[in-house]
Amino acid sequence: MSKLIIQVNQPGYGQGSSYQALQFTQAAIDAGHEVLKVFFYQDGVLSTNHLQSPASDEFALYQAWRELGQTHQVPLVNCVSAALRRGVLSAAESAENQLQHWNLEPPFQMGGLGELVTGVEQADRVICF
Repeated sequence: MSKLIIQVNQPGYGQGSSYQALQFTQAAIDAGHEVLKVFFYQDGVLSTNHLQSPASDEFALYQAWRELGQTHQVPLVNCVSAALRRGVLSAAESAENQLQHWNLEPPFQMGGLGELVTGVEQADRVICF
């Protein structure tokens, strides 16, 4: 089976790409492929904001990504530069920038493009959404 990296470039709402990436990732895992990590880049980092509050009758994409990461031990990594530009901060970045609030919680984590490059070296394929 293949080793995959999933790259999410679009926001969770207003576009279908993050949802499609989630569905693809689950299908790949179910088929026996290994997902090395999901890398959220560009507007994709908006999918990781834990302050999202969809209506009760809407699909909770953030929660679905969180459950997938925890259930299957798949690292969910935000590009730190893209995240900071878009106001998605972990507790560490919040403290470093002297802000009182943050909106990134585990299992989501911050990482750099170097982490993506390192993963690409180990992966058979990178699938971008």
